[in-house]
Amino acid sequence: MLNTLSPLAKDLAGQSYPHPHYFQTQHRLRSLIDDYLAVEKLQERLQDLPIQFDNPQSRPWKLINWQAINRNQIIGIDAEVFLAILIGAMDTEAPIRGYTQTSRQYLEELHPQMARFVGGTIGEDGDFLELGLWEKEERQHTPALIKVYTQLTGEKITPKLRTVRGYLPSDDPYEDLYRHGLHRTATEYGATCLYLWLMAHTTGALQDVLEELAKDEINHLTKFWGFGVWAFPDSSLTRIGRTLIKTRSHNYKRNNLLRTLRRMMGTLNWNSWTLSNKATLILTFIYAMRRLWSWNNSLTPEYLQSLFGMSH
Repeated sequence: MLNTLSPLAKDLAGQSYPHPHYFQTQHRLRSLIDDYLAVEKLQERLQDLPIQFDNPQSRPWKLINWQAINRNQIIGIDAEVFLAILIGAMDTEAPIRGYTQTSRQYLEELHPQMARFVGGTIGEDGDFLELGLWEKEERQHTPALIKVYTQLTGEKITPKLRTVRGYLPSDDPYEDLYRHGLHRTATEYGATCLYLWLMAHTTGALQDVLEELAKDEINHLTKFWGFGVWAFPDSSLTRIGRTLIKTRSHNYKRNNLLRTLRRMMGTLNWNSWTLSNKATLILTFIYAMRRLWSWNNSLTPEYLQSLFGMSH
C-alpha cells in the first residue's frame, strides 16, 4: 500500500504524483482513455452481447483490498470534493431497479432478448423470475461506493433514493425506444467519463475499485451503443442531437440532456471544483468521445448483422 507517493510510482494511469499539475493529470487521463477505450477492447465487449443473450454471466471483479483504501490515495483533487462526488455517484447509481425495469418495458415489444439482458424476466404475477445481467452488474456499484466512503471517513452513509422517470409510452414504440435508448447511452457515457476521470485522481486500492466501476460502465455503454446502431441504422448525428436536446411534452415532460447535465453537475458539487478539475473533466468527455467515435465508424451494417442478424 502506498501511503506516500514518489513521483516515479506507477499505477493504472501511468506515472503517479502526490500533487499532479494540470498537464500531468491530462497525461494520466489520456493514458487511461487510450487503454480502456481501445477499439479492440470495445469490439470485444460488443461481441460479448449475443453470447450474454444465450448464457448470461456476470463479469467478475478482481480482488480488492478494501482495508487498504485511505485518503492519501486521492491525488490532484480536494478530499472533500472527492467525497461529495462519491455521494453524488452513489445517489445516481442507487435506483438501479427503476432504471432496469423502465428500459425493459421499452424493449420488451421490440427486442425481447435485449429486454431480458437489461431487466430480466418477470412472471405474469409481476414477480421476478430472473434478474437482468445489466442489473446484476450495476447493483454492485452503490455498495462499493458506500464501502469506499466509509473507509475514507469512518462514517456510514445511506444513499438518497430518488425517483426514476418511469415508462411513458406513446403510440410509436419504435420512436419511444430510440429516445429512451439515446438517453440511456448518454448516461452510461457520462458514468464512463466520470469513473475514468476519478481513476486519474486516485491510486492504490481506491483506484482499483474505480477501475471495476469504469469497466462495468464501458461494458454497458459499448453494448447499448452497438445495439442502438444496429437497431436504428438510419439514425444521423442531426437526429441524435435533436432527440437529446429536445424536451417533448404532451401531458408530461421528458427530461432532456441539458436538464440532466445540470442536475448531474449539482449532484457532483461542480461549483466547488477547481478550474483544473473542471477542465480535465471536460477534456475527458471530448477525448473519450473521439475514441468512441473512431470505434463507431467500424460498426458497419454487415458487421452488426453478423452479430445480431438483420435489423428491423
